Amino acid sequence: MPDLPWFVYLMLLAPLGLLLGVAVYKTLQVRAAREWPSAAGKVVTSHAQVRETRVLDSDREGGYRTEQRNFANIVYEYSVAGQKLRNNRVSIGEDLGNFEVDKTIAKYPVGAVVTVFYNPLHPKEAVLERDLPKGLWGCLGIGTAITLVIVFGSAIGLHKLSELISTGLVDPKLSPLVIAFGAFGTVIALFALVMHKQARLAKQWPVVSGVIKLSGLEQYRATRTDGGGRGPVMYQRKVQFTYSYDGNSYTGTHATLSSNLASSSDWLTRKLTPPYQNGASVQVWVNPANPSEATLNPGTPLVWFLWLLVLGFAGLAYYTAVHG
Repeated sequence: MPDLPWFVYLMLLAPLGLLLGVAVYKTLQVRAAREWPSAAGKVVTSHAQVRETRVLDSDREGGYRTEQRNFANIVYEYSVAGQKLRNNRVSIGEDLGNFEVDKTIAKYPVGAVVTVFYNPLHPKEAVLERDLPKGLWGCLGIGTAITLVIVFGSAIGLHKLSELISTGLVDPKLSPLVIAFGAFGTVIALFALVMHKQARLAKQWPVVSGVIKLSGLEQYRATRTDGGGRGPVMYQRKVQFTYSYDGNSYTGTHATLSSNLASSSDWLTRKLTPPYQNGASVQVWVNPANPSEATLNPGTPLVWFLWLLVLGFAGLAYYTAVHG
């Protein structure tokens, strides 16, 4: 085992710990909700709704970003002790948006009679579903095992790989640098392959008509540097468009499959992401399995740039190994 500081392993395992902590918290909520009484209710509103959602983003100076996401807005009425109440929370689990919106609307149409589970201490707190997704802990257990194998296996494997590679280099001390260049190139190559596969599948999605509501470049500060200084100014194409699919209205924010990518160059961002005019009619490719997922361009113009980066890192690794 490489002699790495304990906090390195702690940083690598922190996301897993956070995920397990959330799962435990939600499990305790489910157990408490099992004791809640129930009341007959009726769905009065059932449609897709766009909400401004705050998303954690460690790459930004503020630590978060905001996104427009689609939610199933299911409003239901119920009575407790003669008091008529309303709520729109469907499940104990957190609804992050853009997930099974159409299925939830179909499950709870307007006029449907439902069973409402409410907190007897705070009757305004209620849900229609009080169970966590089936197989949640099984998936988390498998994910935990895989994560532990990757973290500790990679640490041991990289240490052994460094020792092996160093024997064939001009300067054995440069083996970590050669491995780093090779690792960066490999990760980018895998990312490019995933984007290519996504584009191939997206080109088969059904096409509907849509309208551009907002188009422009977003400018923000990246997270602070290691020295404590302010991060560079970053640019990202922001596009919002509306469309309808299978009777429901949605808002999309991904003009291309690579629209989440940002750059410190506004020129590069403009070149890699096409502009749109507000109010323009556009074609929208919609994922039939999840209509909240849509794009205006199923192609991947960025993928060729990624392959150039792969070649660049391969060249750096070769040059460092041969010439030092």
